[in-house]
Amino acid sequence: MGKIIDLVYDVAMIFYYVIRAIFVPWIPIKYRSKDISGQIALVTGAGGGIGRLLAVGLSKEGCKVVCWDVAKQANEETVRLIHMLKGQACAYQVDLSKREEVYQMAQRVKREVGIVSILVNNAGVVSGKVLLDCSDEQIQRTFDVNVLAHFWTVKSFLPDMIKQDLGHIVTVASLAGLNGSDRLVDYCSSKFAAVGFDESLRTELAVYGRNGIKTTVVCPYLVNTPLFAGAKSKVVPALEPEDVALAAINSILTDEEVCVVPRYVSFLTTLRKMFPVKAQLVAHRALRLGEVMNTFEVTKPKYN
Repeated sequence: MGKIIDLVYDVAMIFYYVIRAIFVPWIPIKYRSKDISGQIALVTGAGGGIGRLLAVGLSKEGCKVVCWDVAKQANEETVRLIHMLKGQACAYQVDLSKREEVYQMAQRVKREVGIVSILVNNAGVVSGKVLLDCSDEQIQRTFDVNVLAHFWTVKSFLPDMIKQDLGHIVTVASLAGLNGSDRLVDYCSSKFAAVGFDESLRTELAVYGRNGIKTTVVCPYLVNTPLFAGAKSKVVPALEPEDVALAAINSILTDEEVCVVPRYVSFLTTLRKMFPVKAQLVAHRALRLGEVMNTFEVTKPKYN
């Protein structure tokens, strides 16, 4: 009898959350946002693009922001911008592809700044080449930065979040983590892994009752940043980084688990997955997605 009651309860909760997901987004953000002022937020890849905008945006919400980037001057410029806006921020130069360096810098942040309760894994790298033109080193670097670094940062900061029963882990992935594309085999693979990392981590936290710790995965379409310089979208317009950063911060404030930008693309992605594989390839051609990387400026691997 107990099992039947549990089953009925679970089914009822499924319907509740489905209905909630339909109606809650219509409520203005200001009425359903949490207060994150006073918290310490760490943003990787904060030296430019979406990372810089996320760092500045979190500062405006009252966070003390820790900026991590391999590019020292760009990272310090982000901190300078935050200081100009009367916010609190500090910069640390970190090569996320080096596990021990991540661990050591995390300990330094805890000593010098405090306990991180918002972790934004934003840094990314892209080569923009067909698979056979990607060197082994480029493929390794893509996975080191886009995926494995998430493991090292989360393992560094999650224990403190658990102790406080407070935290938010943000994974900046990509629509390329939901749909494969040509000339992005290494990149898409890494972003698929990042999406899986977020979903699995969220499930694990829920199973073990870590209800005070939230996770969000951000999956934007092509964004006009230096990371994808030269890439052009002829059917679905490319996004501005400001719009992606705003959507991501709103998702943090409202504990939204999945943030697809633009939102309507999530419906198209779901619809596409229902097609047979050959129909998916035709849809890829019809949307001219195979042309996006034709004008991409290939030099060396680019960093977010």
